[in-house]
Amino acid sequence: MHAPADQRFPVKVELNGRQREAPAEPRMQLCDFLRHELGATGVHVGCEHGVCGACTVLVDGVASRSCLMLAVQAHDRRVDTVESLARDDIMNDLQQAFSRHHALQCGFCTAGILMSCVEFLERMPNPDETQVRDMLSGHLCRCTGYTGMVQAVLEVSRQRQENTVENDNHV
Repeated sequence: MHAPADQRFPVKVELNGRQREAPAEPRMQLCDFLRHELGATGVHVGCEHGVCGACTVLVDGVASRSCLMLAVQAHDRRVDTVESLARDDIMNDLQQAFSRHHALQCGFCTAGILMSCVEFLERMPNPDETQVRDMLSGHLCRCTGYTGMVQAVLEVSRQRQENTVENDNHV
């Protein structure tokens, strides 16, 4: 027995550190749920086929295409969007590096790219250029090219490594 298409179910997520709940139709994409039901407008919808990467968010810490996931699949899970990166309206180190290296122009793809970079740097804190380019190959940007993005990610990686060494030396 299938639920009627117009039936809505409560979907509860931890969005950017806050518990949130809203109704969703069974076939509603996570990206539409985040944007239209929860107001997370930093999630951009591009191709709706998982190819462009503009809709990338973190689901339980893993970079995920929100256009390929249903809202109901995110029930009781942690979802982080680009809105989670800045604190008190101050951009985080990755966002600042993207700005310094002119790694964004129109900004449409930037949110998804940033979220992939966040997860990538968690998994691989000291990548080389080839590894960064490989990670970025899952995203389409028609404005910037990718050189500034690569430079920004490598800079943040170096800075974080230096900060880790400094913190270890002060213990």
